[in-house]
Amino acid sequence: MSFSLETPLSTALGASTAKTLDRAFGMTTVAELLGHYPRRYADRGELTPIEHLPIGETVTIVAEVLSTHPRMMKNRRGAMLEVVIGDGIGQMSLTFFAKNLGQAEWRAKELRVGRRGIFSGKVSVFNKRVQFAHPDYQLFDDDESAHRQADALQDVPIPIYPATSAMQSWQIAKVVGVVLDQLGDVHDPLSDDLRKREGLLTAREALMSIHRPHRRADIEPAVRTLRMHEALVLQTALLQQRNLIRSLVATPRAAASGGLLERFDASLPFTLTADQQRVGSEIAADLAASRPMNRLIQGEVGSGKTLVALRAMLQVAESGGQSALIAPTEVLAAQHLRSITKMLGPDASAELIPTLLTGQMSAPERRRAALRVASGQSLIVIGTHALLSEKTTFADLALVVVDEQHRFGVEQREMLRAKGTAPHAIVLTATPIPRTVAMTVFGDLDTSVIQTMPAGRAGISTFVAPLAEHPEWFQRVWDRSGEEIAQGRQVFVVCAAIDTASDSVEADDAPPPEDVEGRGPRWGVVQLDQLLATHPVLGSVRRAILHGKMPSDEKDAIMRAFARGEIDMLVATTVIEVGVDVPNASTMVVMDADRFGVSQLHQLRGRVGRGGVPGLCLLVTEAEAGTPARERVEAVAATLDGFELAEVDLELRGEGDVLGAAQAGAKSSLRLLRVVKDAGLIAYARDIAADILRDDPMLTGHPGLRVAIQERVSDEDRAALSKN
Repeated sequence: MSFSLETPLSTALGASTAKTLDRAFGMTTVAELLGHYPRRYADRGELTPIEHLPIGETVTIVAEVLSTHPRMMKNRRGAMLEVVIGDGIGQMSLTFFAKNLGQAEWRAKELRVGRRGIFSGKVSVFNKRVQFAHPDYQLFDDDESAHRQADALQDVPIPIYPATSAMQSWQIAKVVGVVLDQLGDVHDPLSDDLRKREGLLTAREALMSIHRPHRRADIEPAVRTLRMHEALVLQTALLQQRNLIRSLVATPRAAASGGLLERFDASLPFTLTADQQRVGSEIAADLAASRPMNRLIQGEVGSGKTLVALRAMLQVAESGGQSALIAPTEVLAAQHLRSITKMLGPDASAELIPTLLTGQMSAPERRRAALRVASGQSLIVIGTHALLSEKTTFADLALVVVDEQHRFGVEQREMLRAKGTAPHAIVLTATPIPRTVAMTVFGDLDTSVIQTMPAGRAGISTFVAPLAEHPEWFQRVWDRSGEEIAQGRQVFVVCAAIDTASDSVEADDAPPPEDVEGRGPRWGVVQLDQLLATHPVLGSVRRAILHGKMPSDEKDAIMRAFARGEIDMLVATTVIEVGVDVPNASTMVVMDADRFGVSQLHQLRGRVGRGGVPGLCLLVTEAEAGTPARERVEAVAATLDGFELAEVDLELRGEGDVLGAAQAGAKSSLRLLRVVKDAGLIAYARDIAADILRDDPMLTGHPGLRVAIQERVSDEDRAALSKN
């Protein structure tokens, strides 16, 4: 029996092993298993002698079992097995823990004296002896062939796979081997002409060489081939999505002379920036066309993206079309409703009836709002994920606006679009996206950029408060905040956690960066508010707290009060990260600033300096100078240019982290491709994909590419690629 890439792992490996692989890595097919590439390779010449093993590092050695000693543990339940191994020069111990003595004895039989193999683990010291605790190992087949196999390792690289405690590297290598032994024909995404022109391997050869290289020289051609596969498959899938949208027929929504849009523009007390005018013209032309618009608008914090989106809504409303704006949080949705209503003025608001629809509204409120939406009475609808509910229907949904795209996936965007007949779509993001990432992640969208800022902004000054070197600056941060409040201004204070005592971290906060030495946030909203209550000045100011676990109506009431100037200092989590507009807020204090990413710090900073009041951003950190965490904070303080920061972010974090869930997801279509290093390849693959689809839109003449897209780029993958 031969296997194809579509063969279920339960068929290829049996139900038990398939279940383990699914649980550990989310794998269900042969294609997904063979797409789990080795993370590195070891070979005999590079294997470290026992006597030179570096403490604390993960290493691989070839050694022989010298003794085994299974026994029950004295001071805790269970048993353990201690194995002594040697490489002919030095010795070390392997320690395995087991639930009972029987399990320990079973492993001792496997690791019997005289067996040789490959052992890999993290080096530690116990009782003055070097050891591996629960190492990954792979024994040679039998004693007679041990020396022959060891000698063969001199030239044959040993694949080391990303592993878990349930499925170690040698076990993955073993099941990969089972599948490769019975692998049949493999669909090739590349045509014969393209493959030969680029000097690449066949798909089957590439899979064999990356998992079973005979020598080091076999690996590079395999990786180069599979990178091209990933680039071409992804770019073809994105262009297919774009072409699918463009093939639909949309109702043209041209602006009328003297209509809502023209009257709105005439009522504005300011002139649109050059970028707003240019992007507005692009949108107006898209809306007047008979195919759906699918446009990404990138713009700095405070650059006026919402105004541009509102003008599109007005153009759509002139023909009776409805617009739906979906926001990631209740606070932001409510903020959008207030700002849009204010911009429209009483007359236009009465005509358009902007309506809020969120999951936290009371049942009667939600029913009334849903009725206004379903009847078409409301032409501008603003909400959260509640807009995606099956119960939410529209009379004539003509425009979908997705705010802060990095909080949503393609699936949510398309779910909302499905509630209309080929509606237009605008995607907004204040998180600047490097060109290479935009090309990889948002390749199905046309892109517009707003870089110029509206006139009258006083600007923002950003400073790092490095408590590691200057602990006395902690007090100065609060004195400076008090000075701003004394001048009639308002202050935001942001913490990474709600309550450090209970480890309550906001669900939508960025996870703690790996370089923050494993400690949790020093300050939570609860703890900091308690401290500020004892401050000689700030203890008596009008202070409030805000976080994501508070009831929706309470959060909204606090934000309204802060916007009205009734609260001097707001101590909050990143629930205020996007969209909150309080022109009188002059100061942003970010506690544990090293726990936030570059783009998130830039977003937070954008909450101040939005009016005529100069903005001040204080980034408080205990990170040591020279650490990656400190570099990240200092990079934000060094520039206000979000697009420059996006490139800095790539350099500091690496493209794997920038792609977020796209890289972390087990089923991600990006495994070998790196969007920075492989930018040229991605662009080249996009050109090839465009040529292929122009001549063969259904891929009937490219069956291998069609099958590869079906296998590798699921809806979940595309959604993951959008969650940046």
